[in-house]
Amino acid sequence: MSTETSDTKINAKGKGLFLDKMMRFFVKNTFEMTAGVIGLVHGGLMIIFLAAGVIPLAMFNILSVVVYIFCFILCRVGHIMPVYVSIVLEVTFYTVISTYFVGLRCGTYCFLFSIIPIIIYFGSYLIKGRKRWSVILVLILNFLTFVLLYIRFFDEEPVYHVSPDIMLILVVYSAFAMVFSILFYNAIYIYSSENQLSILQQENRKLSADAHEDALTSLLNRRGFLPLLRTLMAPKSGKKTVFCIAFCDLDDFKRVNDSYGHEAGDEVLLHATKMIQQELPGSDICRWGGEEFVILLKDCDILTARSKVERLRKTVESNPTEFVGKQIFVTMTIGLEENLESYSNPEDIIKKADERMYYGKQHGKKILVSEDHVA
Repeated sequence: MSTETSDTKINAKGKGLFLDKMMRFFVKNTFEMTAGVIGLVHGGLMIIFLAAGVIPLAMFNILSVVVYIFCFILCRVGHIMPVYVSIVLEVTFYTVISTYFVGLRCGTYCFLFSIIPIIIYFGSYLIKGRKRWSVILVLILNFLTFVLLYIRFFDEEPVYHVSPDIMLILVVYSAFAMVFSILFYNAIYIYSSENQLSILQQENRKLSADAHEDALTSLLNRRGFLPLLRTLMAPKSGKKTVFCIAFCDLDDFKRVNDSYGHEAGDEVLLHATKMIQQELPGSDICRWGGEEFVILLKDCDILTARSKVERLRKTVESNPTEFVGKQIFVTMTIGLEENLESYSNPEDIIKKADERMYYGKQHGKKILVSEDHVA
């Protein structure tokens, strides 16, 4: 049973990927497909009118096919506006002429409605700002064309009387073109809108992550770290949350940049990040700035934290960074402080750990300083 469920999920996923690829293809090639499909529609109409003996309309459809071949070429080279204008004018002229020759009952006026989604879709892409009112104007003119056709040819005898079978074919063919156009462009619009929304959400998540993460190391930056620490320090049933803060600084880091270059400096920072993560798994780490790191050790008193951080300091000291065939050794000075009742905000405890780190810098470097203890 579980195997069948798994196979069903895989098949559903495969179908979903296929549908997504297909919709992406349609969106990417909408303009070329529009010109191509309308050209094919006119090719079909040419055959129908040849069979019906309506030679003027058969010739007009041949001309229309040629027009849409050129439209397809224009789409391929990115000239969409001439295609937009050509579609609106050609379909309008065709509807008027075909209604004149075979009458309203053949339903060729449906082509006026079939281009409404195209007018909107193309217009939204091509026309921006206040000029988009011109799209509304085109839609109004489209509707007025239909009204005038209906009034003018309602009781008018057509030039050609086609057989009932041909009339049925024309009605179904025109209606199908109208329905297909509405469904296709609505599907394209919905997919494009949802896809754009998904892209915006991903970009927002990335921007949010970028705002809280260091670009080089992907560690938290100050903006991401301080709120986390502030939440941890918030009063909870009158009890103090047990944790320690380690303020770490790579010694003589400027020498690394001056001697080996900034790319080497970046590699050292990445290597140091990796060692911190390996030695203190589960800890929240912040790249405070430059070569400084601030580490939050949760559920650790000062003795436990001191043992862990001293092990980190020795690991950094004994594991050089490999860069272009060279080994770059660095050391780390660390200031450590425990969360006390007297601390009410993150800045205070970080400042204290920073002061201890600075004391270590002044007393030989590559040491851990916690309270009055020097390890």
